Amino acid sequence: MPIDEKVLARTIERFRERKILLPTFAQMRDPASVPEKIKQRLKNVGLWDLDPVNLFRITWKNEPVERGGLYNQGNWIEFPPELTGVEARIIGLVGKFFPTGAHKVGAAFGCLVPKLVSGQFDPTQHKAVWPSTGNYCRGGAFDSALVGCTAVAILPEEMSRERFAWLKEIGAEVIATPGCESNVKEIYDKCWEIRRTRPDCVIFNQFEEFGNAAWHYNVTGKTIDEIFSWIGGGSRLSGYVSATGSAGTIAAGDYLRIIYPQLRVVATEALQCPTLYQLGFGGHRIEGIGDKHVPWIHNVRNTDMVAAIDDEQCLALFRLFNEPNGQTLLNHRISDQLIQQLTLVGISGICNLIAAIKTAKYFDMDGRDVIFTCITDSAGMYASRLEELAAEHGPYTAERAAYDQARYLDGIVTDHVRELTYFDRKALHNFKYFTWVEQQGRTADELRELWNPDFWRQQFTQVDEWDEQITEFNARTGVLETL
Repeated sequence: MPIDEKVLARTIERFRERKILLPTFAQMRDPASVPEKIKQRLKNVGLWDLDPVNLFRITWKNEPVERGGLYNQGNWIEFPPELTGVEARIIGLVGKFFPTGAHKVGAAFGCLVPKLVSGQFDPTQHKAVWPSTGNYCRGGAFDSALVGCTAVAILPEEMSRERFAWLKEIGAEVIATPGCESNVKEIYDKCWEIRRTRPDCVIFNQFEEFGNAAWHYNVTGKTIDEIFSWIGGGSRLSGYVSATGSAGTIAAGDYLRIIYPQLRVVATEALQCPTLYQLGFGGHRIEGIGDKHVPWIHNVRNTDMVAAIDDEQCLALFRLFNEPNGQTLLNHRISDQLIQQLTLVGISGICNLIAAIKTAKYFDMDGRDVIFTCITDSAGMYASRLEELAAEHGPYTAERAAYDQARYLDGIVTDHVRELTYFDRKALHNFKYFTWVEQQGRTADELRELWNPDFWRQQFTQVDEWDEQITEFNARTGVLETL
């Protein structure tokens, strides 16, 4: 990005005054390299505290404690055959122990920091706009608060009550757009309105900002590789499953493919809005997945299969995993420890788990195969959804738990999956035209460029340059020396 020295000077002064340091992508991958002074400060700070030092907790490797924790090797759940019904090992990275309780705080940082260190965003004058279907605007609002600017969160009006309440508590301006999870077009329309009427706003659109994908490529992808190297032991990394949403998380598959060429990258979405699966449309209830379009930053050339997951199945398993009668039933087949770990899995995480089981069955994977996925957030984000489901369907009885286990867990089969040929991938790539060229101001030449594999390598390797800029920026603030 071009450097605006006047804005950069104001930003550096703001950070100096407020004693703010920025982490590098290298430190988010390997927090052991975080300066000792920062680690000492973290020992007195809560995971969700609005303290700038929590920028150094944008990592998968936070200790799973609410206050004073430092770092570990990562947090993950292994879902055993007793639960999944397949021999393949399915492992989910846990996002609950990021600040805000979801990994989207990292994706938001990946979009924000390149503009901060180049002077393209001025925290002393600009507001940061975070268009989202939920967790991304939460992460953006948190990052904004830590760097001392105002956040504008845009999300659909039908999202869970917890999201709106927290955003208001943190001081964000909240804009609710019509519709549900899949109504992304309405979010884009609001962004165009803001561009026309509010010159003080800078929009960080996760669906087209390559900082989102680059963060996952460099941080999530490399974290998965590390964990697999510790626990693999003669196994093979055979699958990576990710709900598309903004298509940031699935970019970790681009990194993993380099090391594990046999890897199958599987995109998941809601059956009720089968955009990748069937070029379809509709509304659904799997929060965290925005549909009816293919995100600009989705490298569909690197996607092997699409799994469309029934939102009713996700909600039924959400109750099974979190209601007392469901947990009692599960206790006959899995440990108390794993039952407690299942509360770390939010609704979109359940969607990913179902898709991982389908992947193992479709490709006839056995005990030598390992499938990774990401558990974006936890059940704690959706307490109101349990209340709503109880009001709609009544109390969760032992009989209902047995039905849900038999139909929605033990009954998982390989329906509604689509293995992609080269022709299919090119078709999904071309499908971007109708959103991004016709509606969002991109050009056909830019779209053609996205089909070039070299283009994606260039995008992902920008991180090395950004780290150099972050290091120089921190040096100019002089904050580390004053701590």
